[in-house]
Amino acid sequence: MNRYIFSCILAFIVLSLQAEEPADHFAIPREGYHFSFPRDYGSHDDFKIEWWYITGHLFTKEGERFGFESTFFRTALFPDSRDNLKTNDFFDKQTIFFADMTLLDLKRQTFLFQRRWNRRGWDASASSKKLDLHNGNWSLEMDDPPLEIIHLSASVLGDASFQLALKPLKPLVIFGKNSVSRKGEEKTALSYYMTFPRLHVEGTLIIENQEKKVYGEAWMDHEISSSQLASNQVGWDWCSLQLKDGREIMAYRIRRSDGTQDPYSSLTWVDQNGTLTRYLGQEFSIDSLSTWKSPRTKIRYPMGIRLCTEDPATKKMTVFFLLPLIKNQELVSSGGLSYWEGACRVFNNHQEEVGSAFLELTGYDHGFQKNIH
Repeated sequence: MNRYIFSCILAFIVLSLQAEEPADHFAIPREGYHFSFPRDYGSHDDFKIEWWYITGHLFTKEGERFGFESTFFRTALFPDSRDNLKTNDFFDKQTIFFADMTLLDLKRQTFLFQRRWNRRGWDASASSKKLDLHNGNWSLEMDDPPLEIIHLSASVLGDASFQLALKPLKPLVIFGKNSVSRKGEEKTALSYYMTFPRLHVEGTLIIENQEKKVYGEAWMDHEISSSQLASNQVGWDWCSLQLKDGREIMAYRIRRSDGTQDPYSSLTWVDQNGTLTRYLGQEFSIDSLSTWKSPRTKIRYPMGIRLCTEDPATKKMTVFFLLPLIKNQELVSSGGLSYWEGACRVFNNHQEEVGSAFLELTGYDHGFQKNIH
């Protein structure tokens, strides 16, 4: 795919996230929606954009450490009912699938990233009945829904590959209020946001022609929307924390064009039993202690993230520091819209390591708007 076409597709995806009235009757998340599984693990083709997002930390018995990300996206150019857009049985013009794979090797201080694009057809698909995705030879499947074990098969640039089985250690949680997660004041700035906050991972990793048995923990998001961001929102800082005490935190700070934190920013604790405690707007803060300038894109990202929130168990303010395993975990796109997404350690105020995290930083290439003009 040439650079021009790639840039146009990225521009469409950015526009899809803007919280305006969805064109041509795309669906909008509704309060009180009753989730039904395994169907809602699958694709929702009446919505404009959807993603299945796995991030995790892997280890070997020899002490090696890896971070990985596997993301499958589905984006619709037009509502699924426009059958006249289909060209033949192998491709259609309505749906584009893209996927990102990354692997961080801490010992070798390397970060691998690959992005893949395909139209719906023989080389990319997403079932609407269950979790069953593929993009080329990358796949994400839940073969036995009662057990909820997820199988991931992927590779990165021919330099690494992994076959992983992910088993939920906690039940699925639904973020937001009354079935929906709100990202802004516009009536379309909504999503369905489903998450497995802690999955046990086992499998094999092949890197440098060496097969390694790996184990660890992962986080999985599945989010469905037709538009999310408002015109004055330029990006977000998102993080997922898995603490050693058995709790998790999901937080996102939506940044406005004037640099302030949008009141629809959100932080949610998940306790040991899966109970949610939610904080909004100015009830928590995310800031940074330093910055890192990418040698490749020259984008400057915040580093050494400091997260301040009330601990619902103690009712006291708590501070966490998210420090990346390595700084250069930037996902660089040839068509623009590069962003940072990486594995981090989590420390408390006493410099004790209390968990692991993944951090996503978007919009630091002067915001999304620059990339669509």
